[in-house]
Amino acid sequence: MRYYLRKLAFYLVALWAALTLNFVIPRLMPGNPVDILLAKLQLRGGSVDPAARRSFELLLGGGGDESVVSQYLSYLGNVFRGDLGVSVSAFPAPVSQVIADSLPWTVVLVGIATLLSFLVGIALGALVGWKRGTWLDALVPATTVLSAVPYFWLALILVAVFASALGWFPLLGGYDVVLSPGWDAEFLSSAIYHGTLPALTIVVSSIGGWLLGMRNMMVSAASEDYVLTAQAKGLRDSRIMIRYATRNAVLPSVAGVAISLGFVVSGSIITEQVFSYPGIGSKLLQAVQNNDYALMQGIFLVITVAVLGANLVVDLLYALIDPRTRVTG
Repeated sequence: MRYYLRKLAFYLVALWAALTLNFVIPRLMPGNPVDILLAKLQLRGGSVDPAARRSFELLLGGGGDESVVSQYLSYLGNVFRGDLGVSVSAFPAPVSQVIADSLPWTVVLVGIATLLSFLVGIALGALVGWKRGTWLDALVPATTVLSAVPYFWLALILVAVFASALGWFPLLGGYDVVLSPGWDAEFLSSAIYHGTLPALTIVVSSIGGWLLGMRNMMVSAASEDYVLTAQAKGLRDSRIMIRYATRNAVLPSVAGVAISLGFVVSGSIITEQVFSYPGIGSKLLQAVQNNDYALMQGIFLVITVAVLGANLVVDLLYALIDPRTRVTG
């Protein structure tokens, strides 16, 4: 129990530090970001009332008669209420609504693709590492070459071949524009159809790293004393591979997947841009292009919370998989 409480306390402190940095960084920017935002709102036909200006001052600084401490406390209160300001690039929508609309697209697309590449890579890596020196080892160089290919280059190749030349998949978008988003079968099938090619890009690009890492750990685990002892007892080869070697060899990969799952929220910005996919990566790029500080700040905050949450969950699961960490951690 002490181990879990220490971990929880550590991540709560990390969350507080992330919120504090999110408060401080905009206030270190040259000029007045609030005036820049409000000027852009007026150019887009938005009416700027004192309440809107006050909200932006709490988020970004640059005005007001209150002390920094008072602004900080008000900022924390707004964040915990979900008030992240108004998006300039999607005016008059609030930042929280923009994030809520785009986040599910990225979580489903990149999350499923990341888990799929992890599971397939780990399974293939365990098999190749257990049967090292066989023809299966010839798979490793091919997959490592694919993992070195940039996302955007592979995405463009897949678009050119499977979407443009063969016409098997749509060129862009997250669903058929004639449909209204909902949970009906027609919309879901359209979303899956449009998301297949972007997901395939992520899986093909990342599977090689998981395979190579797991293969090397399996080679090391296969020579450990506990594996040799299990073989001497006459246990089935498949049981030794799964219950003994794989269970220990997968531990470093479990730690690695925490970071990958955390960054699912940030999405693959270039991949989403190539496919014009309506994920949060595209919204972040749109916010940068439009100097939408409130939206950038909100997305960075969500990414930080996602990374911390994913690492916390994996740390807790890691302690269940390997009880030794509860003693040494």
